[in-house]
Amino acid sequence: MAAKFLIIRFSSIGDIIQCMDVINGIKNHFPDAEIHWIARKDMASFLAMDKRIDHIWAFDKKEGLKGLLRMAELLKKEDFDYIYDAHSNIRSNILKFKLGSFFRKRPAIVLRKKERRKRFLLFKLGINRFPWPFRGRISFRKPLARWGITDFSSTYDDWHFPEEFRLKFSGTIDSRTITLVPSANWPKKRWPVGHWQKLIELLPEYRFILLAGPADDFCEEIKNAAPERVQNLAGQTSLLESCYLVLHSRLVISADTGFLHAADVFNVPALALLGPTAFGFPSGKNSTVLEVPLPCRPCSKDGSGKCKLPCYQQCMTDITPQWVADEARKHFPE
Repeated sequence: MAAKFLIIRFSSIGDIIQCMDVINGIKNHFPDAEIHWIARKDMASFLAMDKRIDHIWAFDKKEGLKGLLRMAELLKKEDFDYIYDAHSNIRSNILKFKLGSFFRKRPAIVLRKKERRKRFLLFKLGINRFPWPFRGRISFRKPLARWGITDFSSTYDDWHFPEEFRLKFSGTIDSRTITLVPSANWPKKRWPVGHWQKLIELLPEYRFILLAGPADDFCEEIKNAAPERVQNLAGQTSLLESCYLVLHSRLVISADTGFLHAADVFNVPALALLGPTAFGFPSGKNSTVLEVPLPCRPCSKDGSGKCKLPCYQQCMTDITPQWVADEARKHFPE
């Protein structure tokens, strides 16, 4: 009988995408494993691109505790052999309590710890006890060693998207198009708008598409650097559609965002513009990290909080457009 797994990771897009890497290890160790995943409803849609996930449970946070308990009752009927709590928050703890058993060995449960003590030392005292650079994909793998799951060497490229995407985005990306991801949840980890504009000016032989959310009005400013060569898709694509465009990109340029990690998992070439955050380093050989060595880095897990330097966001502003342009050209044949 096939082993049955439940992965608990509700959000965010970047963490979910990095966590998806663990499926390689599960399938290497348990080829016939049945894999279930519970995620927040607004994050669950793009999990469908991985056909190895047998069932996606979409939790609507608006339903609150009652909704979570109802879902726990449904999940309990699945009788899982293994539960991987890759989130470690109140919701995941409630699920583990409801699905666990004090009288049986099943399900086996492992937890990805948030290591709050190490975070306190790093962000408050500047003492780093994390492996450096910290790679999220690697950190999601480690807890599974308890079950003998240590081989993550296989790669997955059978990504599934609706057929209508091919028609909808036909012609959006060609051999001279670069995908830019100028947005991020926290402004401090965004590359400045003026730098994006200058980058586009420095690469007159290329076209660009912009991926961002509906509230990211500054993308129109970036487009105005060269309206004839820039297509602003901010707010016009779903998470799944954006992942499709990343998959078919020749090059992605992004700060620490979910779509940077999507490119990394897809093995799509990417330039990672990393500044204040600690946990955004990509893992793949096709990703190049651009960063400046400042003693205050990293100062945040996600880009929140105040900048301590007189020159605001120096860790990002010192990544110059010329530097990024030079690195970008390396990915296109003359």
